[in-house]
Amino acid sequence: MIPASVGFQCPTCVGNTRVPKVVTPVGGASVEKPYVTYALIAVNIVVFLLQFSIGIDESSREFGMWPAGIAIEGSYWSLMTSAFMHASPLHIAFNMYILYVMGATLERIFGRTRFIALYLLAALGGSVASYWFSDLRTVSVGASGAVFGLMGAFIVAGRRLRFDITQVLILLGINLAFGFIGEGVDWRAHLGGMAVGAIVAGIFVFAPRKHQTLIQGVGCAAVLIVLIVAVMARTTDIQNLLAPFVPGIAT
Repeated sequence: MIPASVGFQCPTCVGNTRVPKVVTPVGGASVEKPYVTYALIAVNIVVFLLQFSIGIDESSREFGMWPAGIAIEGSYWSLMTSAFMHASPLHIAFNMYILYVMGATLERIFGRTRFIALYLLAALGGSVASYWFSDLRTVSVGASGAVFGLMGAFIVAGRRLRFDITQVLILLGINLAFGFIGEGVDWRAHLGGMAVGAIVAGIFVFAPRKHQTLIQGVGCAAVLIVLIVAVMARTTDIQNLLAPFVPGIAT
């Protein structure tokens, strides 16, 4: 027999007892260490070191989000590669600090798979917003779209799960203001990432318990489809605009 807090327990019975699966508030597997957050930080740092070795300006022109380049050359992959690049040590330091603070908490709330979906969709949402509303000659880089997506997600999740979001609101307000005041800051990506992050978080926290995972998956897929359609629509718009000036451009 095995001593227990009250009396003794049968070894066979204890061995057959199933431990209930611990899940996050939105149905994801429980997370003890936010390894995805750490991995994303590591990827961003490694990419920046590669940029630094090649040349930040050169690598940004090659892999950054350039609207005219996407429409003319079809470099759609730059919508994502640009989200893992940065323009300066200060730029990456700020974004990685926010990712560390917000990401660790959100990964524990959503679980690893949902957190990855949130981060990537917010990053893409920021790039799509920049693609739509930036000057065609602008080259944009940075994880700011994804980072603002995390802040938007934190606010939505916090309201739903009833924890204090005051500091996040203050941080978000300061950074939104800086985005409009600071020179060379792509506030479009900030707003796009924040909006997509808030929408994805809403899908996660408001999905009913019944068929929760299915509803969340379909919701994320719908967000991705909308972003893809937006990219295609913008590409057509830019191609029509540039057709008289770029011989042979597909329209």
